[in-house]
Parts: sequence; C-alpha cells; structure tokens
Amino acid sequence: MNKDSLAGLGHLFVASFLFYFSSFMVIPAITDVTMEAVCPGRDECSVAIYLTGFQNAVTGLGALVVTPIVGNLSDRYGRKAPMTLPVTVAILPLFVLACNRSEVYFYVYYVAKIVAGIFCEGTMHCLCLAYVADHVRPRRRAAAFALLSGVSAAGFVSGTLTARFLATSSTFQVAAAVATAAALYLRAFLPDSGGVSCSDDDQACDPLLQASSSSASSSDEELSPRLPPHKAGLPSLSDMLTLLTGSLAMSGAATITFFYSLGEHGLQTALLYYLKAQFGYSKDEFANLLLIVGAAGMLSQLTVMPILAPILGEEILLIVGLLGGCTHVFLYGIAWSYWVPYLSAAFVILSAFVHPSIRTNVSKNVASNEQGIAQGCISGISSFGGILGPLIFTPLTAWVLSETGPFNFKGFSILCAGVCTVIAFIISLRMRGAQSSACKKSIVQQEQA
Repeated sequence: MNKDSLAGLGHLFVASFLFYFSSFMVIPAITDVTMEAVCPGRDECSVAIYLTGFQNAVTGLGALVVTPIVGNLSDRYGRKAPMTLPVTVAILPLFVLACNRSEVYFYVYYVAKIVAGIFCEGTMHCLCLAYVADHVRPRRRAAAFALLSGVSAAGFVSGTLTARFLATSSTFQVAAAVATAAALYLRAFLPDSGGVSCSDDDQACDPLLQASSSSASSSDEELSPRLPPHKAGLPSLSDMLTLLTGSLAMSGAATITFFYSLGEHGLQTALLYYLKAQFGYSKDEFANLLLIVGAAGMLSQLTVMPILAPILGEEILLIVGLLGGCTHVFLYGIAWSYWVPYLSAAFVILSAFVHPSIRTNVSKNVASNEQGIAQGCISGISSFGGILGPLIFTPLTAWVLSETGPFNFKGFSILCAGVCTVIAFIISLRMRGAQSSACKKSIVQQEQA
C-alpha cells in the first residue's frame, strides 16, 4: 500500500462528495414537506417539532451503538463493504419522497429516515477517516483529514445552493439520483483497504511482529494494538473503554469531543429560534448564514488547514480551533445587531480545525487495525453529545425566549452552549501541558540513563 501520496484518495473524495451532496440537498425542503404532511395549511406545528426531536434522539442513540460496531467490522473485513451500507441505505428515504410527498408517503419516509440515520449518522464519516488512515502516513493525516472534511463541506454548500434553484419535488428526485450514483461509484471504483486475516503467523494480528516491522520509521511509527489480537465477534463495552482510556491522548480526545459536540448541538438547537426572536431573521437570512458557515468551513479545510498542519501540528491547530469555536458561539450569544451573526460565522474558518485535529490525534494513537473502531467510538461520543444537546437546550431556549422568561437576555442559552466549548478548550490546554511535561520527563530520564 502506497502511503506517500494523497492521489489514491480521489475515488473516496468523489464518493464522499456525492453522498453529502445528496444528503444536504434536501435539508432546506424537508421542513416544508413535514409541515404540509403533518399540519397542512399551518405555519406553526408542535407535532412536527416533536416528531423531528424524536427522530434525532432515536437516530443518535442508534448511531451511538452502531458506529463503533461497523468501525470494528471494517477493521476485520475491510472498509469498502461496511462503507457500502450507509451509502446504499441513504437512498431509500430520498426515493420515497421522490415518488410522492403525501401524508402516507411522509410517514413511510419518516420510518425509513430513522433507520437510515442510525446507519449513516457518523458511520460514513468514521469509515472514510479509517480509509484515509490506511493510505496516508501519520505525519500527513492532519492535512488529509482536513481535505476529507473540506469535501464534505463542499457537498453541503453545493447541495444547499442547488436546492435553492429546484422545486421541492425535483429536489428529492435529484437527491435520490445523486445518492444512487454515489453508491454505484463507490462499488465500481473505490479500491478496498483495511481488514486483517488473523492467523498464527500473520504479522497484522501479532502486536510484537507489528511493532518490530514498524520500528524502522520514527515519525510514521505504527502503534501496537491495545485490544486482544485474536478477539472474535463484536466489540464489547470494556473493549471500547480500554481503547478510549489507554492513553492520555485518547481519553482527552474523547472528553473534548463530548463537550465540543454538546456545545455545537446546543448552538444548532437554539440559534435559528434565537435569531428569529432577536432580529426577525427569515428563511433567506437563515440560508445566507448557513452558506457563509459552509463556505468558510470548506475554505478552511481545503486550503488553510492543509498548509498549517505540517507547520503547527494538530495539537496547536486544535487549540486554535477551539478558541475560534468559543469566539464563534459567544459572538452569537451577545450579538447586538443583525450583522453580528455574519461576523460570528466567519470564525468557522478557525473552528473548522477542531474535528480534523481530534480525528488525526486519535488516528495517530491507535494501531492500523484499530482505526475503524477508534474512529467509530469518537463518532459515537459525538452522537451522544448530539442527543443531550437538544434535550438540554430546547427547553432552556423555549424558557428564555418565552414572554414569561426570567430575564430579557435572549442569547442566554447560546452562552450556556458556549460554556461547553470553553470546557473543551481548557481540557485541550491541560492536555498540551501534560504532554509537554511527560516529554520533558522522558528526556531527563534518558539523559540520566
């Protein structure tokens, strides 16, 4: 396997772009479809809100369980077959609404979307990350992960722009066609990678042989597996905890992921309602804001981060990204004019460093045959934050924005979400300090020896 070039990832990037393009294209239209099916002729509908909340909760819980399992299967049997699952399952709900958007079809879509979300929410991304780790040396993974995230952001921006020029019926038809093309392209052109066949003399399954074979490289050294090399079956909870607590880097990455995801989903839960109440934002302002966020993230991950990653390293980029994320959230919360949210959106250029940096750190601290389960565990933790975020911040936002609210500060719930990002930032600083202390201690011990 050639690990000296990013050129071999072209097919993965194309399949990933098509997948996210089809997924994000329908987001601007699905609210109107839901309202028309559940509460026709009405502008407000609590049933639609609760249906969406239930769907997000079930999807997040399912992804929390499924993503590490699928990641572990990809470590054992290769990336391509498990990757085909989310790409194929995602076609079904789009196809249902492409046929009809009546009430019956909507509820069929609703069930299909929950099932698809369980297998797609986080699974596709973690498998793509593991695939990239199979083909790129550790010292170049930060740039490669940033490019992968940038491709996803490009799918978001392109899908959102395309949806603005299509009728609702055409939107779902085009999305279903593109999702089908993504599945066919992946099966036809993407080479398989990953997977181990454990035998008594198999180097990939023997930690000692694996460690000795990789000792020739310093900056690109592969770590020995932390999990039992001949373990059969699906990963247990103890296996996942062993992996996540096996080093300071892994436990820190898991903790940062949880708090940052909690803050992110808290912001997403409250932001649109807050902007509507505070500045009277309409659909066009929301769309413009989302496009700025998507474009800033795409620009950052496709151009800025690949340049800075080899110079600064993922640890510094993570700290910078978290600082930008804190600023991004707090500016929303204290916005004093309608243009301030647009200024806040520009800080996505920095906050876009966070997730690729975390994933790079995780990838460098596990063995090559544990990439799938490690990335799956991190995706599961992110999904858990996505479950708690709406549960905590939806009632808090409704309470603060209500006419009987305790005080006249509509951005309070967003500032609470910002506190979660600040906690993640503090943890990253403490991790950096602990790693520096451990490095100095190791140097002193070597000099004394």
